[in-house]
Amino acid sequence: MSGIGGIGGAGSIQQIMAMRQQILDRSQLLQQLHAPAGPAAPADAPASPAGQFTDALKSALDQVKDSQGKAEALTDGYQRGEVTDVAKVMLARQEAGIAFEATLQVRNRLLSAYQDIMRMGV
Repeated sequence: MSGIGGIGGAGSIQQIMAMRQQILDRSQLLQQLHAPAGPAAPADAPASPAGQFTDALKSALDQVKDSQGKAEALTDGYQRGEVTDVAKVMLARQEAGIAFEATLQVRNRLLSAYQDIMRMGV
């Protein structure tokens, strides 16, 4: 058996390295997008990880709220007869449902991590 954990060979290592590079590239892009703009924050003062996390979480929750609002608007329009494409309505509702489920899973993971941390002090 060769490769990582007995899986694949040079091809799988190249795939893993390519995925790693994609993750690093995306991480760098996200850091650039969330970099403070303007003179509000000094250039030598790094943004706090808590602030970055809070901003990312708020952005994600806003996107879920927007998705749910869009689905509700399409549903209401369909019920009034303004929207005739039922597939569009169902797709919007599914997107909103999946976004909510993902948010719920993140919340559950955060709660579990918090509980684990609180147990460490005992």
